[in-house]
Amino acid sequence: MMMTLWVDADACPKVIKEIIFRVSARLQLPVVMVANQYLAKPASSLIRCVQVEQGFDVADNYIVQQAQPGDLVVTQDIPLAAELVEKKVAALNPRGELYTRENVRQRLNIRDFMDTMRASGEHGGGPAPFSQQDRMRFANALDSWLARRR
Repeated sequence: MMMTLWVDADACPKVIKEIIFRVSARLQLPVVMVANQYLAKPASSLIRCVQVEQGFDVADNYIVQQAQPGDLVVTQDIPLAAELVEKKVAALNPRGELYTRENVRQRLNIRDFMDTMRASGEHGGGPAPFSQQDRMRFANALDSWLARRR
């Protein structure tokens, strides 16, 4: 059975999508990009875009319902990653970190703590800017994961 690479595409950096498109073409790997807005994609029968309705977690819920064990989802959404890991679907963030049973709960706790800090005005800002090293870590992690699956 062929695995599918799912992309939580609303917040996925363009450079990461480009890496995914190249990998799809090279390995003939099906990709499904899910977002609540229109997405441009290369002319490829392997790449499909699903535009879901506007709303909180609509794209996430679609991905959780559709992705199967053996698939890989690219997302930086930690609650989505936690649901996927629970379902035995692999999740990789755009900075190259594979979410696992061992680390996803810790990431959720840190995320919740930072949300509380931001809400109290104690801490501002978001994640660090996306770097060339992040791009390389993602490409290497994706290649490594795919090599283990073959």
